[in-house]
Amino acid sequence: MIVDLPDTTTSQISKALVKIREEGGAVALGRVLTLVIATRSGAEEEAIEAANDASREHPMRVIVVSTTADADGADVAPRLDAEIRVGGDAGASEVIVLRACGDAADSPESLVMGLLLPDAPVVTWWPGEAPARPGESPLGRIAQRRITDASAQADPQAALRVLAENYSPGDADFAWTRLTLWRAQLAAVLDQPPYEPVTAVDVDGAIDSPSTTLLAAWLQMQLSAETTYRLTPVEQGSHGIHGVRLERPSGPVDLVRDIPGVATLRQPGQPTHDVALPRRSLRDCLADELRRLDPDELYGEVITVGLAELGAPAPDREEAVR
Repeated sequence: MIVDLPDTTTSQISKALVKIREEGGAVALGRVLTLVIATRSGAEEEAIEAANDASREHPMRVIVVSTTADADGADVAPRLDAEIRVGGDAGASEVIVLRACGDAADSPESLVMGLLLPDAPVVTWWPGEAPARPGESPLGRIAQRRITDASAQADPQAALRVLAENYSPGDADFAWTRLTLWRAQLAAVLDQPPYEPVTAVDVDGAIDSPSTTLLAAWLQMQLSAETTYRLTPVEQGSHGIHGVRLERPSGPVDLVRDIPGVATLRQPGQPTHDVALPRRSLRDCLADELRRLDPDELYGEVITVGLAELGAPAPDREEAVR
């Protein structure tokens, strides 16, 4: 069910929610958090779909703040339109979509404050363009967790450096969340014999993959080994992390993803294995981040310390040959 509230106010939205609840269309009890999604007009639906899917694991209230930028500096009349989605249109959550323009978009925190669930944690997510300082932004200040996505920025690698400079506990980024399967697979390899030290690390990925850079920073921190990483130009089907090589005295361990979703694991003295390493969906990343509402200390250490120690990427192999 979708209830439209054109040219409305936060007070009227609250009254509509109460009415829907009294009529049995939605139940606020059991919601574990409030998820605030900050996005631009026209980009809401993909984020709402991911939130609806994630809500089946984390029942929540979703508040979408969709703003419209002024066109060519022209004055736009202040206006707030809203939608309330419940039932089949909202998964296991209730979704409030706020479309603000003009002066109504200048104070997003005032739009959502009256709609937050009482005594429930708040998570703010920027699925697209994110502020340089998430923790000091209007919607970031009201949240325990703040989720960004460096890969969605115009320059993903530069976005990582900005996040590192402005990190505050509670910040998170999907570039780190997408590493979960890679980190688990590499840790599983190193937990098996032979228990030899890693002497060097080599990581390859596309230049639009901030996850490649974070993986290299994490490996260097954990293994205290000389680490090289390369960022290659994006070609068709070559997004994301391409592969990792761990040098050990008995020979190298290679985990290489030549085709989307599947990686090949090669180790000395063992048969070659195919490993499922798909790129994680928005739903998977969001659900993963919502499992913890306390700061991710390891991510904080990698983004602030590990990234600074990593340095610049090495030249692409083809360029080096030339």
